[in-house]
Amino acid sequence: MRGVLLRVGYVLALPAVLVALWWLASDGSTNVYWPPLRTILRTFPDVWTGQRLHDDLLRSVLRLLAGYATAAVAGVALGTVIGSYRRVRAVCEPVLEFLRAVPPPVLVPVIMLFAGIGDTMKIVVIASGGVWPILLNTVEGVRAVDPVMAETARSYGITGAARLRTLVLRSASPQIFAGLRQALSIGIILMVISEMFAASNGLGFAIVQFQRGFAIPDMWTGILLLGLLGFALSVVFQVVERRVLGWYHGLRATTRRS
Repeated sequence: MRGVLLRVGYVLALPAVLVALWWLASDGSTNVYWPPLRTILRTFPDVWTGQRLHDDLLRSVLRLLAGYATAAVAGVALGTVIGSYRRVRAVCEPVLEFLRAVPPPVLVPVIMLFAGIGDTMKIVVIASGGVWPILLNTVEGVRAVDPVMAETARSYGITGAARLRTLVLRSASPQIFAGLRQALSIGIILMVISEMFAASNGLGFAIVQFQRGFAIPDMWTGILLLGLLGFALSVVFQVVERRVLGWYHGLRATTRRS
């Protein structure tokens, strides 16, 4: 119990300090663009009612999860194939490096031409940006599979799906999760950008509408909610990562002790 409380304290310590500094720095501010934090917090429950949370926050989260899941499936699948076969990697690598260098926000107008301005466009934008860190980390993770373990698996007749599940993906899983973590941050950014381009709901849409209506405290509440969403998703990701990669973290801890 004490260890859990210490971890929670470590997680909340820096955010608490930053909030306190924000409160002190903005206290007494008369700048219309930089309202006091107490004003923002007082405005928050009036702006983010149950209906608005359903129409904007929930819609944004669903789009993010759909795009993120699409990027994860495509990135792991393609990365496993490319990392497993040298010739496929040699053919695909120049094209992948070119596509990876194209900033996903630049593709939003192009994607709008083919996918329209509905939820499909926003999901595609999120997936198109999040797929690259997952794919490239998966490729490197698959390439780094221990050749001794690979030869042992071959000797024992472990092939096909069993080899993929128990050896390749398991060995590459630490790097896959590194890519998934990067993709989550990229996905949140692209979620907001896609909703600012063409949308009738979502966090990005709401923040832009507040800004255009000169409702500055309301706009800050949207930014604050976006930060809280990113923090919550990061905590959930860490819990899942710890559970899935428990064997890996245990191995690292044993290695450090020895």
